Parts: sequence; structure tokens; C-alpha cells
Amino acid sequence: MALAPTSKVVLGSIAFAIFWVLAVFPAVPFLPIGRTAGSLLGAMLMVIFKVLSPDQAYGAIDLPILGLLFGTMVVTIFLERANMFKYLGKLLSWKSRGPKDLLCRICLISAISSAFFTNDTSCIVLTEFVLKIARQHNLPPYPLLLALASSANIGSSATPIGNPQNLVIAIQGKISFGRFLMGILPAMLVGVVVNIVFLIVMYWKVLSSPKDEEDPISEVLVEEEVISHQFSPARMSHFTTLNSQECNGNLEVGNIVQNSSQVHVVKDQSISSVSEVQMIHSGIKDCTPNSNASKEGINDTKEETIPSKNVAVVVDKSIGAHAMHSSEEKDYMNIKWKRVLWKSCVYAITLVMLIAMLIGLNMAWTAIAAAITLVVLDFKDAGPSLDKVSYSLLIFFCGMFITVEGFKKTEIPGFMWDAMEPYSRIDHASGTAILAIVILILSNLASNVPTVLLLGARVAASAAAISKGDEEKSWLILAWVSTIAGNFSLLGSAANLIVCEQARRAPNLGYTLTFWTHLKFGLPSTLIVTAIGLTLIK
Repeated sequence: MALAPTSKVVLGSIAFAIFWVLAVFPAVPFLPIGRTAGSLLGAMLMVIFKVLSPDQAYGAIDLPILGLLFGTMVVTIFLERANMFKYLGKLLSWKSRGPKDLLCRICLISAISSAFFTNDTSCIVLTEFVLKIARQHNLPPYPLLLALASSANIGSSATPIGNPQNLVIAIQGKISFGRFLMGILPAMLVGVVVNIVFLIVMYWKVLSSPKDEEDPISEVLVEEEVISHQFSPARMSHFTTLNSQECNGNLEVGNIVQNSSQVHVVKDQSISSVSEVQMIHSGIKDCTPNSNASKEGINDTKEETIPSKNVAVVVDKSIGAHAMHSSEEKDYMNIKWKRVLWKSCVYAITLVMLIAMLIGLNMAWTAIAAAITLVVLDFKDAGPSLDKVSYSLLIFFCGMFITVEGFKKTEIPGFMWDAMEPYSRIDHASGTAILAIVILILSNLASNVPTVLLLGARVAASAAAISKGDEEKSWLILAWVSTIAGNFSLLGSAANLIVCEQARRAPNLGYTLTFWTHLKFGLPSTLIVTAIGLTLIK
């Protein structure tokens, strides 16, 4: 394949290089504008350099992928409000049997949650929980953090909504949710098991800590922290939600205030009774002797009637206070059951969304429909929830689509693929191995999503020349390898960087996961898991 005109090749390569540098190193000293602005800069340069026309740039934006991303983000936000991730955090330490059991739990929970809530979200939510559990068991955090990040990447490979590159592959390859799941699920399950075994073998001594029995006080503290801490997946930051615990706290405060008010009422009543009695006695003393009989009659009447009125007042007020207490308790129970019903509806709608995707309905519109249904069901201003959507990620994808399409117009990717294609056919083992190596290298150099955008159509076209089944298999191989490639190094995937940053910034628990610590585990684990998984993809 011939290259485009020299000017287009040079200018297009410059624009793509700027995008790549800012995507991989968002805080580069000479232009620290971040990934999102970097993708928009690359897209703008492609149009300014006339590598793409404005219409071609707009046409490069893949709206179904953006719709699916937006829908899954909104659903995840509502699942967070429904305490789904709080329950996942509690599962990590529930009846644990030591460090090795914890590591296995972290791997399994991370993998399963990543398959349905994306790997980035799982890492954002679970990182600080893992640090607290490591402190509770007196363990160094790095084996557990590596387990979290690596299992999140492996687990996310199983579904189209597990990570962004899978979204691209499922939509561009026109692969249904169910077919995608069944094609990669065996490789994912075996990959998670192999990863667990590799972690346990590699860190056996570290995990054989003498403090395998938890300190009960520490366990209670950690459990309370796990329950009370919430995260915002879309924002990668901490936030506090109004959950059932706050309702309980408010109720307790209300009860205390109410009880104290009742005590004051009784005291006031007793004080008023005493003052009235004192007034009666003083009145008796002030009376003249000539009217003793009548005054005694009056006194007897007062002594008989006034206390009875006081008793009636006390009884009436205590009954009123009891009625108020019952009313407030009834209101609280109504709020509690409404909350339970709302959470059940959130879980049910999410389940319906997954089932709809499994039976082959359009994934983008299914996710959007589930998101809008949750917004309507919430029955209040959706602004606070929609504000948590990561719009910067959506904009990043828009800029990346345009930049990658412009780089394709230079014909450099096609020229390189033509030279490599005869050796990368998936109808024999050596070709599959070469293709996997190329994907591994490109995914760590250019990131996995741009790699999928650059290679996807060409790899599928090459496989389609063999058979229709091989075309679908080539998309699944691309999904598997580009995802597992994220475990190779700390810079291999956004999930790794999220775990690293969340761990470093955790209040009172800060830990720095270094590049070399990750590489010592990631290099052999990635090669082994990738190789085993390739033999199981159907």
C-alpha cells in the first residue's frame, strides 16, 4: 500500500505524536495540559493540517460507543448511590481466613465487578478498602494492590462493557454481548485462577505473615471505615452520600431530643404544681380568722381540684409526646422501606439491562434506556447525579477518534500492516503468537484503545479472508490481548494508574506502588496469562 502525500504523512504524524505523548504522559513538562486537552489538540491539528476535512472529522466520532459509555457511567453512579460498592467492600473482609484468602477474594471480586462495572470503576472503589484490609492484617499493601489491578484488567476482558477497547471491538466487529461473553469467558476464568496462583507463589513469604489472626478491635474499626466510606467512580474522588446510616443517625438524634423534651415537660409540670401548692398555702396564711370555714372549704376544693388538673395535663402531654414519637417512627419506617424499594429497583433495572444485552439488543440504546429509567425512577432533579459523569472521558474519546482517523489517512498503519500481515494470520499458532506480540507491544506503547482503532479493521479483514468464524475470533483475540497487555507495566492501563494514584493519596494509608514492583510481577504474569488464554478463545 502506497503512503499518502509527503506533507500529509509528516503533518499527520506530528499531530498523532503530540496526541500520543500527552495521552501516555499527561503531565509532560513542556505541555502539561492533560489527556483530554491533548486529544482535542491532536484532533484540531488534523483538521488544521488538512489531513482531515471538518466533515470527515465529525464522521470519525463513533456515537454508539459514546452512548454506551455514557449509559454505563450513569448506571454505575446509581449503583453507587444504592450502596452496591459498599457491599463489595464488606465482602473483602467478611469472615476472612488469613492473607491468602484475602488475596483470592480481592482477585475474584475485582474480576467479577470489572466485567460489569468497568475495570477503572472497580479500581477506584476498592483501592482504599484494600489498603485498610492490608493494615488490619499487618501486611505490605503491594501484593494486594497488584491483585486488585491485574484481576480488574483480566476480568474486564470478558464483556463489551468491561473496558473501553472492548466497547470499540464489540460495536465495530458487530459482536453481540452474549457471543462476546461466551467467546472470552473461559479464558478469563482460567486467567484469573492462573493470576491468583502466580501471586500466591510469588509472594508466599509476604502472605505468610505471623499475624494471620485479626485484632477484633482493628477489625471493627476497619469494617466501620469500609461501611462509612464512599467513592465516586466517575470523578475518581471521595464523596459522602446520604445513606441509611445517616438516616439512622438522624433518628437517634431525634429520639434523644424528643426524650429530653419529655423530661423537661415533666419537670416543668412538677415545678408548676409545687408553685401552685405554695401559692395556696400562702393564701391560707394571708386569710382572716373570721372566714376560716369558707376559706377552708375553698382550700379543700383547691387541694382536690388543682392536683387532678396537673395529673391530667401530665397525662395528656405524655400521650401527645408518645403519639409524636410513634408518628416519627412511622415516618422513618416509611422512608426506610422506600429506600429499600428504590435500591431494589436500581439492582433490578441493572439486571434487566444486562439481560437485554445478552439477548442481543442494541447495547448503546439499552444502556441509555437503563440510565434514563433510573433518572426518572429517582423522581428528583438529576443534575447532581449527571454531574458525576466523566464528561472529560467522553471528550477524550471524541478527540482520539478524530486523531486516529487522521493518522490512518497517512496510510502509515496500512503500510506497516501489509509488511506484517503474512506472518500474523490466525489460522496457525505461529501467526497467532506474532499477532499477540504485536498487540502487546503496541498496547503498551500507544495504549490499548488507539491500538484497537488502528489494527482492528485490518486484523479482521485479514481473518475474514480465511473464514467468517476466524473474523470474529480475530476481534476476540484483539480484545483479550489488548486488555491483558495492561498488566505488563504500570503504564499499561488506566486501571493500574488509578490504583497507584488512589493508594498514594489515601488519607493516613498512603502507599506508593513503584514501576519496578509492578514490572517484576506484570511481565511474567502477562505473558503466561495471555498465552494460556489464547488457547481457550473460541
